[in-house]
Amino acid sequence: MMRMSLLATALALAGPPAMAQQVVGDAIPASLTGQPGDPARGRAIVASRSTGLCLLCHAGPIAEERFQGDLAPTLAGAGSRWSEGQLRLRIVDGSRLNADTIMPPYYRASGLNRVARAFEGKTILSAGQVEDVVAYLATLKD
Repeated sequence: MMRMSLLATALALAGPPAMAQQVVGDAIPASLTGQPGDPARGRAIVASRSTGLCLLCHAGPIAEERFQGDLAPTLAGAGSRWSEGQLRLRIVDGSRLNADTIMPPYYRASGLNRVARAFEGKTILSAGQVEDVVAYLATLKD
């Protein structure tokens, strides 16, 4: 029993799971948390200028936020263009699909360049936050 507890603790401290085991084609089909995300929390993350920073590069159907980006595809209709699994991989680590992307990997903590010491070994978003963003983007059908 003690060995299982130590193993579970070690795995929890290891950080995000290895991507190679989760990626299937151009998607991560399974939720990172085993639970669906909350679209309202996801919208708040997407709109946040301090958490997600999505609107720095993307425009989206968030009328109250001015000065939305045009460097990347609009988020409007994202749920029609991509499955939840495809959205998840793009958020977790878009460089798996496009090595030249300027989008940061929101759920990768290793193999990064120019990371401030305080953020080394940490992901930008938690697994739950990734699932919340996926849930929100999946609602954007138009």
